[in-house]
Amino acid sequence: MLRAHLLTTDLRGDRNFRWRGGDVSRLEGFSDAVFAFAITLLVVSLDVPRSFDELVLAIRGFVAFGLCFTLLVYIWYCHYVFFRRYGLEDPATVAFNGVLLFVVLFYIYPLKFLYVFLSRQLFGIESAAHSLVHSAQMDDLMIIYGAGFLSIFVVFAVLHRYALGKRQVLQLDELEVFETHTSIQFFLLQAGVAFVSLAMVVVGGPRMSPWAGIFYATIGPVLGIHRWLRERRARRVLDLPRIRAEREADAARH
Repeated sequence: MLRAHLLTTDLRGDRNFRWRGGDVSRLEGFSDAVFAFAITLLVVSLDVPRSFDELVLAIRGFVAFGLCFTLLVYIWYCHYVFFRRYGLEDPATVAFNGVLLFVVLFYIYPLKFLYVFLSRQLFGIESAAHSLVHSAQMDDLMIIYGAGFLSIFVVFAVLHRYALGKRQVLQLDELEVFETHTSIQFFLLQAGVAFVSLAMVVVGGPRMSPWAGIFYATIGPVLGIHRWLRERRARRVLDLPRIRAEREADAARH
């Protein structure tokens, strides 16, 4: 599995965080299976192609699939990093993880519907699933999609807040505590974008649905600015050379 491969490379740990996760646990293995199942759901179409023309239509649908796949891999990677950084497997973590996986599976269908619709509207790409959603249904679809998106990143924020509460048990140093706070803000910002998008549809109605979708494009710039500000603050309030020297000395002792 990809998770196991990453653990055997020089990518163990990152610049600002020591990884506490060891071998792939049963919890992570189960989570990987759920993510794999979710990817399978993305490629399941209503009908198996019975002619070359239908095959061509199905292939055109891979644009939507690629967009969905990219977002799902991003969610998986956030999940992967959390378990590598903190290595938590207690009952509360299992419960929060279960909620996350449940929402991911729920989220797959509105995700697929949305990207099929956008592929048709923005790129003129018709697929075998072109009748999944119509323009008049976009406001409802954006609400369902937004609720799923918001829920996923709220759960990620809750997971990191829980890990922060375990900082003494995990022996998080100053930089790791700072990075955990950064991660909480990182996920809440993404949830906040989803909340604003939802509000645009609920208040503005169907005419605001396209703008609500476009608003998700602000996530990239918002997160980029947030990371820049947090790095500046880390250099200002933390003694980074001392922290990293202490880490190296601790690693040498072990």
